[in-house]
Order: sequence, then C-alpha cells, then structure tokens
Amino acid sequence: MNMLPHRLRALLPGRADLAAMRRDPRRDLLAGLTVAIVALPLALGFGVSSGLGAEAGLATAVVAGAVAALFGGSNLQVSGPTGAMTVVLVPIVARYGPSGVLTVGLIAGLIVIGLALARAGRYMAYIPASVVEGFTLGIALVIGLQQVPNALGVPKPEGERVLEVTWRAVGEFVQAPNWTALGLALGVAALMLGGARWRPTIPFSIVAVIAATVVAQLLHLDEATPIGALPAGLPAPSLDFVDPTRLGSLIAPAMAVAALAALESLLSAQVADGMTVGQKHDPDRELFGQGLANLAAPLFGGVPATGAIARTAVNVRTGATSRLAALTHAAVLAVIVLAASPLVSKIPLAALAGVLLATAVRMVEVGSLRAMAKATRSDAVVLVLTAVATLVLDLVYAVVIGFVVAGALALRAVAKQARLAETDFTADLPGEHSAEEHALLAEHIVAYRIDGPLFFAAAHRFLLELSEVADVRVVILRMSRVTTVDATGALVLKDVVQKLQRRGIAVMTSGIRPGQRQALDSVGALDLLRLDGREFATTPEAIAAARAHLHGAGVLTPAPAPHPRTTAEEPAR
Repeated sequence: MNMLPHRLRALLPGRADLAAMRRDPRRDLLAGLTVAIVALPLALGFGVSSGLGAEAGLATAVVAGAVAALFGGSNLQVSGPTGAMTVVLVPIVARYGPSGVLTVGLIAGLIVIGLALARAGRYMAYIPASVVEGFTLGIALVIGLQQVPNALGVPKPEGERVLEVTWRAVGEFVQAPNWTALGLALGVAALMLGGARWRPTIPFSIVAVIAATVVAQLLHLDEATPIGALPAGLPAPSLDFVDPTRLGSLIAPAMAVAALAALESLLSAQVADGMTVGQKHDPDRELFGQGLANLAAPLFGGVPATGAIARTAVNVRTGATSRLAALTHAAVLAVIVLAASPLVSKIPLAALAGVLLATAVRMVEVGSLRAMAKATRSDAVVLVLTAVATLVLDLVYAVVIGFVVAGALALRAVAKQARLAETDFTADLPGEHSAEEHALLAEHIVAYRIDGPLFFAAAHRFLLELSEVADVRVVILRMSRVTTVDATGALVLKDVVQKLQRRGIAVMTSGIRPGQRQALDSVGALDLLRLDGREFATTPEAIAAARAHLHGAGVLTPAPAPHPRTTAEEPAR
C-alpha cells in the first residue's frame, strides 16, 4: 500500500527540473521557437492524415507537448502528433470514427501510466536495432503512401489498407488529373529536401508551406484545396466523446496505441541522450509523462501523441538544455492557434502532403539500412520482414513479429556458437588473477572480459555497466570470448566507445575474432579504434599500449590482427 505513493512521487517533477530551466533560459526559448516553426506544418499535416483534421494536430502539439514536457523523463524530448501514430490511427478512424479515436487515446494514456508505475520502461531497451530500422523504414513508406491522395488533389478513397487507398487514388487521378496539387506537393517536397542540403539550419518546411500558400492565393489556384476554417483557440475540455457501450471493443486498438506511444517515445528519448553529453532520460518517468499527455490531449480534441524524434533532434541541435524549450514550443503553437488561425486555414492540403512526403524521405537513413543489411544475414532478414509487416499488416504486429524472429535467430546463433566456447578460447591475460587486476586498477586501467554472445538481449546491460565506469583513464575490452555479435551489439559497442572517449577515457580492444569483424565494421565500430591504433591481437599487448599511453610514450602501434584460424561459421577443431 505504501509502495505506490512512493513510486508515484518518484515519477513527478522535482526541484532539479526547475533549476535546470533557470540555468540558460535564453537558449531554451530560442530553441523552443525554432522547434515550433518546424512543428507547425508537421502538426497540421499529421492531423489531416489522421482523419481528424488540422485542428486535432494543433491541439495535440499544444496540449500533449506541454504536458509531456512538464512530466516526461527527458529534458530534451519534444512530443506531439507523429507519423507512426498517424499510421495506426487511420484504420481506427475508419472503423470507429473520431469519437472512437479520442476514447482510444484516453484508454492508451491510462495503459501507459500503468506501464510507468510497473517500471516497464527499462525493458523497451531490449528491442533489436534491426527491428527498429525495419520499423522506421516501414513507417516512412506508409507515411509517404498516405499522402498520395492529397498530393494528387483527389478525395481520399475509402479503405483501411494504405496500398489499396493509394491504388484507388492513382486511378482517380488518371481519370481527372489535378496538376496544380501535384505541382505544389512536389515543389514543397523538393524545396525541403534541397534546402536541407544547402542550408540545414533554415526551417525550409515552413518556408515551403508559406511559398505554396502565397502562390495559391496570388494565382487564384482553385484546384489547390485549402485546409479550411480552424477554430480560433482550443475547445473547452470535455468527455462527451466517451461512449461506455463501446469501451470493450476499443481496448485492443488502445493497447496498440499505448505500445506505440511507449516504444516511439523511449526511442526518441534515447536518440536525444545519444546526441548530447551528460543527459540521461528516466524511462519510467518518460512513460508517465506520455501517459498523462495522452490523457489530456483527447479532452481538447487531440489525437494520441508520442515523443517526436525529428522535432527532438531539432531541439537538441539548436542548443536546448532543459524542458523549458519543449514548453516554449507548445506555447508558441498555442499563440499561433489563437492569433493566426485565419492565415493557417488557407494553406493548401497539397503543400502539407509535400511536407510529409519530404519527411518520409528524410526518415530513411540509407547508411544505417546498408550497415544493418551488411552486419549479419539475420539482421537483414529481420529488417526486411519488419518493414514489410509494417507496410502490409500493422505497426505493433510488425514489432512483435520482428522481435520474435530476431529472438529465434539469436538463439540459433547462440546454439551454433555454444560448442566453440571451450575449444576456441586461449586465455590472453597473464595470470588472470585478482592481483593483476588490482595492479591495473591502481594504474587507472580496467580490463573488461566479455563472455558469450553480444546481441540485443545482453548488449544494453553491457552498455549500462561500462558507461558508468569511474576513476579510470583506459578501458580495455577483451573480446576473445565473444561468441557472436549482431548489429545491435555492434551499435552498442560503438556507443560505449564514443561515450567513454567523450569523457577522455581511452578505449582499446583485444582478441577480436574474424567472424565478429563484419558486424563491427558495418556500423563503424572498428573505425573508432583503428584511427588511434587501439586494436590489438592479445590483451598483454593492449595492456602494454595502455601503460605507454598513460606515460605519454608517443603513438600507439597496433599489433597485427590474429590469424583467422577459426571463424564463427566454422566448427571448432
């Protein structure tokens, strides 16, 4: 009985949050203004795509953005309507109508709060990188296809499946082409993509939307259908949309929305941590904030919200230091709703479609996909399978399918490698005694031996342990006992090296097997070590180099790589 209030207190904002907001308010206010400019067309576009209209997207950005900023577990997270959530909401709108979506958001908020109280946030870190990449690729494809009707200037055809709706929209366009809408959509997308390469600091999304709106108004382009009238302010909070007789049928879609809200928000917060030094989110508190945000948004007519990776990245890059930036973003959008709704209502739907088409293109990181496909055959299979399932089935089903397949392939790899553990290992640290380890620690050197597989199920625990190391100047990663590495393990290893190097800690490795090199090389993990010559064949050589490094004995010279006498694919002799 006493445990729940204690957990609840741990999830609420504290004095440290207020102190952080006072530290550098000018930078946070500027960052919040910049994010609001970027978020405006996205909020409008995702609101339209969801089926509830642009006003729903704005209400979500304002209400959910403010609540999640205040109660969330990340100082840098920006929340609001997102493309991934829109993908889930479209079939719910088609089946249950707008009131059903609002009720689903309310139930989902309660579920996410329950996850926070159950301390489920930590388990979200175990989703394999190949599943995340496939999930992102599938979402990008779905978002792009969802924009086809507005980009072609045709009424959105009936249907729940995006491929079916897209095909019908193309058929209608062929019968009655609307070149004005298509030109505006492609023009906005081209300006956004080209402008981002030319001047990355300029928010070309709002520039492109303003330009398209001005052109449509000056040339009286009647074929460019505008958003339409928007309310001059947020509606009064209400629960009139709740129909108790339908609650049972909405539990399943609400669970899907809750799962997506939790997953995407924690992924976004993790991305924000990776872009900064010294920032670390609280996953359970982040879930609590997102749950409250999804409870509040439907009361004002908003759709379910999540942490938004693109807007969070903009927030970090523009110098945000506290949650004041995300609160400012919500406040600026609220002012726009109150003061500029007549102007916003004139924006052509085709222009918003262009914004989201460009957003979908920019979601696809070709380098990450290539690295994942090259890492291991299992990672490539999981990536493709997750992307196809996202496009054809459902986002939550796609993650579950990808996770199950990744787990099965990982267990298969572990089973194949189990017989190599004894016959293929040669101890490479003299003595292996506590005296040797204590001697190294006295010199501020620590040697970690990694045993067994380094794959998604164990990689994050390894990251947490290593990133917390203190009072050390050199870390040696002994990898001769690693039996298998997947893309997630390789990415986590790279993240560990980068985090330690940012803290001024030199990282060296020893005993990397030939069979591990493909996965490590595909994500750039080995490049970090090769640049400074800190990869060694054996641990004694790495220890000698560490001592030389501490005594300033010049450039380190790496030992030759071990002879490939045994690979992961070959049986041990």
